[in-house]
Amino acid sequence: MSEVRFGRGGVPDWLEPMVRFCSRCGAELEFGPIGGEDRDRLACPACGFVFYVNPRLVVTTLPITDTGRVMLIRRGIEPGYGMWAQPGGFLEIDETVRDAAIRETREETGLVVEPGAIVGLYSRLPAAVVVVAFEARIVGGEPQITHESLETRPFGPDEIPWAEVAFETSVRALSDWVAHVRPDLPLPDPSETRRDFGA
Repeated sequence: MSEVRFGRGGVPDWLEPMVRFCSRCGAELEFGPIGGEDRDRLACPACGFVFYVNPRLVVTTLPITDTGRVMLIRRGIEPGYGMWAQPGGFLEIDETVRDAAIRETREETGLVVEPGAIVGLYSRLPAAVVVVAFEARIVGGEPQITHESLETRPFGPDEIPWAEVAFETSVRALSDWVAHVRPDLPLPDPSETRRDFGA
């Protein structure tokens, strides 16, 4: 089972204040058994609406230079301010996963990429997200500082600053990439790099 702290509504404690009332009729939601469900759920006693709490999708890329180095950003926003991560963000309702990967990379790095193979799919339970990481070929643009990044720079597989990587999912994605391109290199122990920045 996860180590996520759950509030009274069966959702992560940071999310619970945002899901107290029914979005259909405004009545207070109740957490408990629901007919036909195998787990307790938030539901409205007035209109019967069941509020399913599902993770959000975060789309990221590992932009790879012509020399085989990965471009990372030093985060300029919380969570993880000042730490390294791959560019990425939430999938918008009106875009494909591929389009989101291109948009988020451009917004955070100034680079234009062509997403390729999926490096991995990672759950981050404390933040209620699922992260998809694409390896991506850089096809244009120039690295730049943006409102979300303090710095954008390349790292070789043997140069990744593991102790300064912001998220467990970033460590896992970078580890999977390094294991693929340089299987001879030692990888960090994920339990030693686990960070919980909440949402």
